[in-house]
Amino acid sequence: MQKVQLGISDLMVTDVCLGTMTFGEQVDEKTAFSILDRAVEQGINFLDTAEMYSVPTRKETYGATETIIGNWFGRSPVPRSELVLASKVAGPSRGTPWIREGAGLTGQDIIASCEGSLKRLQTDYIDLYQIHWPERHVPAFGRRYFDPDKKHEPVTSIEEQLQALDTLVKAGKVRYIGLSNETPYGVSEFIRLAEQMGLPRVATIQNPYCLLNRAYEDGLDEMCYRHKVSLLAYSPLGYGLLSGKYDQTGTTGPGAPAEARITRYESVQKQRWGRVASLEAARAYNAYARELGLSPVQLALGFCHSKWQVDSTIIGVRTLEQLDEDISAMQTRLDADVLAQLDVLRQKYYDPAQ
Repeated sequence: MQKVQLGISDLMVTDVCLGTMTFGEQVDEKTAFSILDRAVEQGINFLDTAEMYSVPTRKETYGATETIIGNWFGRSPVPRSELVLASKVAGPSRGTPWIREGAGLTGQDIIASCEGSLKRLQTDYIDLYQIHWPERHVPAFGRRYFDPDKKHEPVTSIEEQLQALDTLVKAGKVRYIGLSNETPYGVSEFIRLAEQMGLPRVATIQNPYCLLNRAYEDGLDEMCYRHKVSLLAYSPLGYGLLSGKYDQTGTTGPGAPAEARITRYESVQKQRWGRVASLEAARAYNAYARELGLSPVQLALGFCHSKWQVDSTIIGVRTLEQLDEDISAMQTRLDADVLAQLDVLRQKYYDPAQ
């Protein structure tokens, strides 16, 4: 593994980040401890979590992932100072009143959420604190298009959000800030206002990026490149579709892996990853991997590892075996001819999980 600098920050992280949203739902605390131990043993120094985890989010498991990580810090084989910890404040909580009352994301909400995360994580500071999704109505989570008719929804200004984050940075509770599920407009406004008003500047963006969803390349990559904002690529295996485990069975039919997320959770089946077009495209990419003598996981993670757009790839696992496979696959480098063929396949299937 290589270490990379995140944006304009001084954070040096491994190009593989351990995502933890399965902890507390599909993964119990004992298994989570084993996964965390193995990850740092293999050299990973970058952990990503969120206040709303585990996923799928529900009242009973809200904050469970951060609690597990906090408990692990008390017995971690490496000092807290040697790890880079990222967490997120949930965006507008329509339909999730257990996160917060009301539909917006005020400055007070951001500060209160950070305080709650710090308590669950049993730490004095978060290295990278991210806004999980925009307060604005934007194309995200399967919504493909911006809807101008919703532009008059009550929103908290970006300035107010930055001022709240500034309060946390000045208090030493947050070192750097980032965005997630953002658009070019959002990135540009956060940077413009930060520079204009002397407020914290975003270092990272955490957006979906995989063979089934390359929307980041439709202009957002240029924005982030020119403004030195690092991409943390999430869902590199397309919620498991690019692992090959659904190729023969489908996601919900007889023989589908019972413990896999799409099979297990109806809410996921209705999302972008559950689309028929997403499974069809995944099967084509997985077949191409096998033609190359690679596993589907090697092709999917090798794609992220080989693209200049990606600084660190977030992998999420349920077992030690999956962790070992993913870490090994992340060493795969794809040559120009393979990347060109993946571009051809994208033209055929485009971005079904966008």
